[in-house]
Amino acid sequence: MRLGTTAVVLGGSAAGLCAAGALSAHFDHVLVLERDVLPADAEHRRGVPQSKHPHFLLNSGRRAIGALFPGFEEALIAAGGLHLMPSMDAAYLDEEGWSARKRGTMTMIYGSRLLIERVLRDKVRELANVTIREGVSVTGLSTRDGEVTGVSFTDDEHVQADLVVDAMGRGSPVSSWLVAAGWPEPEVRTLDAKVTYTSRWYELPEQPPESWWWRHLVIMPTQHRGEHPAEHEFLVNFFPIEGNRAIACMGSWGHEMPRTTETFTGSARRVRTPLFAAAMDRCSPLSEVHLTRSTGNKWRRYDLWATPPRRLVFVGDSICAFNPFYAQGISSAASSALLLREHLSRAEEVGTTFSSKFLVAQRKSLNVPWRLALARDRGYACAEGTEKISEWKRRIVAAVSGPAFSFIVGAAREYEVVDEHFAKVFNLDESLGDMMTNPRVLAAFLRYRVRTALGRHRVPFGFDPQAEPPVTDYSAAAR
Repeated sequence: MRLGTTAVVLGGSAAGLCAAGALSAHFDHVLVLERDVLPADAEHRRGVPQSKHPHFLLNSGRRAIGALFPGFEEALIAAGGLHLMPSMDAAYLDEEGWSARKRGTMTMIYGSRLLIERVLRDKVRELANVTIREGVSVTGLSTRDGEVTGVSFTDDEHVQADLVVDAMGRGSPVSSWLVAAGWPEPEVRTLDAKVTYTSRWYELPEQPPESWWWRHLVIMPTQHRGEHPAEHEFLVNFFPIEGNRAIACMGSWGHEMPRTTETFTGSARRVRTPLFAAAMDRCSPLSEVHLTRSTGNKWRRYDLWATPPRRLVFVGDSICAFNPFYAQGISSAASSALLLREHLSRAEEVGTTFSSKFLVAQRKSLNVPWRLALARDRGYACAEGTEKISEWKRRIVAAVSGPAFSFIVGAAREYEVVDEHFAKVFNLDESLGDMMTNPRVLAAFLRYRVRTALGRHRVPFGFDPQAEPPVTDYSAAAR
């Protein structure tokens, strides 16, 4: 059903492109306004500094984008994306040592943020009624009688709009424009755990060593409280992407991170296993070191306004941004865009209560990744923001969250029901609360606790971090 003549999307990153796909079936013309000049191929650009770091496309986001753009997954793989099963293709080091390989319920498509956005742009350009205007800066919104009526941009151009979507990211100026137009300051909920991460790109060797059965290397931060190098508290990835390349990435909560190639390689040699630095040594560097600090969780609570502006909605970081460590950004934005399409398909018009109803529904969707992000970040003493908890609560979270995570990972090794639901939580298909109250999951936790006390594990774990991760497939033992 057509709901208007023109819809305008502010921003042409992943969130904006997904929004354009959601709008295309319901408006005669969709205009995407993007500040950058978009590259024809998978290249870095100023407006997406995070593109230099690893990006997981979670299954919820993968499905949402596939629903908006049929054939997206196939196109992503055809363009070089890697369809892998992490439990078989990733070497995973947690507190106890290397985990065993076994088949799991989760698969993922690995690729750079550059590739994901390039394939998305190709899909959007297939839509005849969508136009992407590049190299333009949005300068303001026009409003009248409680609703947004149009958008102003470069060189005093102005376009009337039946619906506007803010997809301008963390730094979106839309909230300040609305305040200037008479709306109250929106409540902003924040938690910044001082996450910093640093990455360098590498070309993989033509003939990898025989011991490299793995494609992805994951090193979790230690929970040990004794003396150790700061690098033992880093979250480390050697992340495979298209074109026989990988991104070496180190991140931490509250630590200073290396900024130069010399300090980067030096820190790599002090992480919990020598494999990370050894992998870098066998590869050819393709870039300098890229560092990012803008990583706080931030939710602009437009949904709490009594009368939010009509004909305006928000997707992606412009409304809710997450600590990038948890890989929730693109998937959450895509899910919001799909939710927008569903609401548009049921709407008769977009000028009265549409925006407020969408904000209420979106709140429920955003609450799942928001709570998941805060669950760990609240445990760090360096964390600041409105969602910071009292010191005694923080100490409890810090003491419990690490062991609880290790316990769940251990139970998932041995019980398919835990593996299945933990994968759903990781992929934003289920809330942590729902998993932790599922009777079948709780029964598996109890069985795992008893078997642990009796020393009767079916799947071995805790392999020596100083040695190569074991290649043996323990799927049969798990069954």
